Amino acid sequence: MKGSDPNKFGDRLSDAAKARAAQLEKAKAKLAELAKSRPERDAERARIAAERAERETTRKAEKEARAKREAEERAAAETARIEAERLAEEERNRSANEEKAKLAQLLADQKAARDARYAARKARR
Repeated sequence: MKGSDPNKFGDRLSDAAKARAAQLEKAKAKLAELAKSRPERDAERARIAAERAERETTRKAEKEARAKREAEERAAAETARIEAERLAEEERNRSANEEKAKLAQLLADQKAARDARYAARKARR
């Protein structure tokens, strides 16, 4: 500060006190200004919080719907897999039965041919 002698202790004390008082006044003015705008800031914060809660609710509902849809898809896939396994098993059984029938028919034909040869041989005697 001009006009004060920095070598005098009293002047330095009063300069420091004036500086603190100026800072205090500046802080009080800022607080008063903030106090005036507080309802607006509170309303803005409440609006932001409400929007955030709405977004979270929407995300949660979407997540639950996605989980439900995935569970249904998994269940449908499992059902399709079980049905495919059942059809494959039936096809294997049908194929095995056809093979058995063919083998039985072949054996019957071979026996009939053998019996016919035997009967022919007996008839020649």
